[in-house]
Parts: sequence; C-alpha cells; structure tokens
Amino acid sequence: MVGTLSSARAQPLRVGLTGGIGSGKTAVADLLAARGAAVIDTDAIAHALTAPGGLAIEPLRREFGPDMIGPDGAMDRSRMRALVFSDVQAKARLEALIHPLIGQEVEREAAGRQGLYQVFVVPLLVESGRWRDRVDRICVVDCDEATQLRRVQRRSGLAPDMVARIMAAQATRAQRLAVADDVIVNDGETTPEQLAQRTLAQHRAWLDLLALRG
Repeated sequence: MVGTLSSARAQPLRVGLTGGIGSGKTAVADLLAARGAAVIDTDAIAHALTAPGGLAIEPLRREFGPDMIGPDGAMDRSRMRALVFSDVQAKARLEALIHPLIGQEVEREAAGRQGLYQVFVVPLLVESGRWRDRVDRICVVDCDEATQLRRVQRRSGLAPDMVARIMAAQATRAQRLAVADDVIVNDGETTPEQLAQRTLAQHRAWLDLLALRG
C-alpha cells in the first residue's frame, strides 16, 4: 500500500525497493538496514495501522462494520482480503481509507530516520504510478512466478488460487523490470549467502553514486 512523500528530503539518495509477493523484499531490506540504510517499509506501516489499537481500526470498523475486526482487535486480514479481491468498490474504499494514513506515517518516518541513504519498501510501487518522481532509483527484487507461488504458500499457508489472485492483481514481472534502475535476483536457486552478496554489491554501488555526487 502506498502513501505520499513530500518534496522536502534531507537524504541525498532515495531508493524505492519493490518486487512481487514472495520475492524477498523484506530480506533485502533487512540486509540493507544492517549496512546502514534507513528503511521505511510501507507494508510494515500498514500492518501497524491495522494491528490492535492501530490508527486505522476505528475508521475500518465504521466503514466496513465490526465483522472486519477480529477478536484480538486487529483487522481480520483474511476476511478483508476475500472482500477486496471480490469487490472492486470495496478495494477502492479500503485504499481511500488506509493510503492517507500510510502517507502520514511515511512522512513522519522519512523525516526522522537518518542513514547512508533511504530505502522505501513499496510492494505496489509500479502499480501506484506515484513513486517514480519521489525516489532517485527503483530497485526490483526479482524472481520467477513459480518461486513466488511456492514461497508464499510455504510462508502463509494460503491456497494456491488465492496466491494466484494476489499475484494477478500486482504488476507483472516484465512490468517491474521495465522500470527498474537496479535489480537484485532472488530466484529459486538463490541461497541466503548469494542474496547477501548481491545485496552488498548493490549497496556498494549506491555508495559509489553518493560519492560521485560529492
């Protein structure tokens, strides 16, 4: 889910990190954070907003009814997922409610986070169409669709048809690669060690860009 970002930024390099579900964005973001990047994860922000006591809970209750809030006080993600993938208008209502809240949190985190550079993890970066002019570079974590399906099933236990529907609602692999300035491959043959090496190489390349900028 994507928010907005103001034009005033202190960081000299801003990277938009994206990839399809199951591509390994979080693993790459964690590796970059360990190297000194300031990571702002829009998906993590969305989860916090819809967790028990999150800022989105009461607006969600008013908009979609109490059935969309689970016994633990969090948004019922399974029920909401089923709704928005079957009802385009419900999806638009959810986005209209949640995106401004995400945008506020992105603004707050971006203003307060310092690092060698900023990394904005945006799962739907390509789909939103609003991030190209907000970041200096787009980095895609790339893998094939079969690997995505396998990873998501293993991680979440979702049925194959639901994973396929989620993937179908996202940009295609070709669409993501078409806008990429940088690509980190994390296919089914990639080991954790190889992913770490590739991420480190990309980190060093961004540091070189910063050095050239002076």
